[in-house]
Amino acid sequence: MYDNLEIRQMTLSLKLHKNKVEQFLADNLLRLEQLDYCAAIVNPDSEQLLAVGGLQDNTIKCVAVDAQHRDAQLGVRIISHLVGVAAVNGTTHLKVFTKPENKAMFQSMGFCLVGEAPKAVFMESSTQGMATYCRYLESLRQKGTTGVVVMNGNPFTCGHHYLVEQAAAQVDHLFVVLVKEDRSMFSYQERLDMAKRGCAGFDNVTVCEGSNYIISADTFPAYFIKQLSDIAETQMLLDLDIFAKHIAPALGVSFRFVGSEPSDVLTNSYNQLMCQVFPGTRIISRLTDNDRVISASAVRCALDNSCLKEACRWVFPTTIPFVVAHLATKALRQELELTPKPGLVDMHDSGAHQDMDYHLMAKSISALHPFFVRLATLGHADTLPDTDRIRAVGLEAEKAMFQATTGVNTHKGALFCMGIAVVAVAHALCTDTLAIAPVRQYIAAIAQGFGHETGTHGAEVLRQHVVQGALDNAVNAYPMLFDQWLPFLQSHSHEPHSLHLTLLHIMSTLDDTNVYYRAGATKAKEVKRQAACLRDHFSEEQMAQLNSEYISDNISPGGSADMLSLTIFFHSVGMACPT
Repeated sequence: MYDNLEIRQMTLSLKLHKNKVEQFLADNLLRLEQLDYCAAIVNPDSEQLLAVGGLQDNTIKCVAVDAQHRDAQLGVRIISHLVGVAAVNGTTHLKVFTKPENKAMFQSMGFCLVGEAPKAVFMESSTQGMATYCRYLESLRQKGTTGVVVMNGNPFTCGHHYLVEQAAAQVDHLFVVLVKEDRSMFSYQERLDMAKRGCAGFDNVTVCEGSNYIISADTFPAYFIKQLSDIAETQMLLDLDIFAKHIAPALGVSFRFVGSEPSDVLTNSYNQLMCQVFPGTRIISRLTDNDRVISASAVRCALDNSCLKEACRWVFPTTIPFVVAHLATKALRQELELTPKPGLVDMHDSGAHQDMDYHLMAKSISALHPFFVRLATLGHADTLPDTDRIRAVGLEAEKAMFQATTGVNTHKGALFCMGIAVVAVAHALCTDTLAIAPVRQYIAAIAQGFGHETGTHGAEVLRQHVVQGALDNAVNAYPMLFDQWLPFLQSHSHEPHSLHLTLLHIMSTLDDTNVYYRAGATKAKEVKRQAACLRDHFSEEQMAQLNSEYISDNISPGGSADMLSLTIFFHSVGMACPT
């Protein structure tokens, strides 16, 4: 009866396919997880599903075989199919998180056991994955008593530094391993850099590269959704088994240090299980600030609520440039994602631009982000950096932008104004002068070191019209931004269309050199009038209609978009305007 069985792709976006797969998995005590590809072995006579399996990235998931047909090698057949699909897509190293009863089946196909728990096993299709990482760890081994701290560091706080300090005092050498999974506010590479900077003052601490074998979506997915359940406990035991069998022996560590966890139930349970699985576990009481535990989640909450000064009180000083850069990049993304916009690139269309779209703009922002970190690092010092140093980083950033966009000028204006702002805010945080007046002084001082560019569209507008350009606005420390636009955004911040209204307010008051260059002075005045009218009588429909008009007339208020990003940035910094 098995000769005529078919292997079919199950398209989970189709309700019929999804419902059949979900029901089949439920009958086999599994649940449907997110998959990039799903297949089933089907009896074409009855349309009955006999086996199911799927792929997400390089992980095999949701493998189940009908209970009445488990002796028919259907499991091997569906797995072989998934391995073949992965190979066609260029993936040869596969991982699987599955039930213990499937271990022998996967081993028969060349999969190796990495870790196991009573209700689950973690396997991979090659011995080289775990072995390669363990060889790397072995190369870092030190003499004497050693310990390890595993952290996410999202971002690296004074609490993390305190944990490292306390742990390092108890061993001859301490290793710090970063969670590699990129599911955090800050990327893995940023968190690794933050940890290295934060631990630079310790002579006996080594910050190690992370891997997908320590608290990852492969070994411990519940960590990233923070739910405590039987599934989460299985994942914890699996993750700890891998640590005890592979990571700890490779590093040669006797102790694992963790911070106490008074509020997160899942992390507290993980710590308690760790004490059982790894006897060398040592729990260190968390650092507090006025009886409040200092945590990365509290920092992230402060950043989300425009409380940068509060957030920076809890992060380690070397982390501050990353926090400032995060807010700058977030502001650029918020401007880009604002939809609809008149004549500007958004999530719906490219506005009046023929050479760029949303994805190109997003790629450009990602390329600029590391340079905002570098600019903030320059600014986070007792004295303002000289213009030459700022310009050098800016030119590198501009080059990276053009490489990412294949020569399209997506954010040159935004890079200039945001770059100066990042330096100024970082310097204000270092000197404890985060207020509007000193920040404006820093902006003006930095901008005065730059000269007017020649041969640009903006320069041509300045030659023909009596308007202020980007440099003039910066030298004057953005008077309209701090006197008009920022107070407007703050007063409308709780309204559903606050950013749309703020953009229109900026368009109604700014002499936008992009509009002057594309449409001339008469049309620039009309753009101001239209923006003011729509600001006072706003609707998304009329905004979309204005977008269509500007596309037809080739009008793009790019200067206003840059100023919106800058206004969002200063709002996120939490700088209060005088009332």
